[in-house]
Amino acid sequence: MIDMQKIDELARKLGDALPPGARRMRDDLEKQFRGVLSKGLGAMDLVTREEFDIQKAALDRAKAELASLEQRLAALESQKDS
Repeated sequence: MIDMQKIDELARKLGDALPPGARRMRDDLEKQFRGVLSKGLGAMDLVTREEFDIQKAALDRAKAELASLEQRLAALESQKDS
C-alpha cells in the first residue's frame, strides 16, 4: 500500500522546486503532483518493506522445511533400499 504521507511530502517538495513565477499555481500543481504520483506508484503494485520482510521470512521458513523433508525422504529411501 502506498504511504500517502510520503506522496504528500514529495508533492510538497516538487511544489517548492517551482520557479518563483509558477508559485501562484503551487496549490493546484501540488494536487496534480499528488494525483500523478498516486496513480503511477499505485500501478506499480508495490509493497512496503515490512510486507516484503514478512514474505521473505515465510519463504525462508518454507525453504528450510523443504530441505528438512528432502533429507527425511532421502533417509527413508536409503532405509528401504537396505
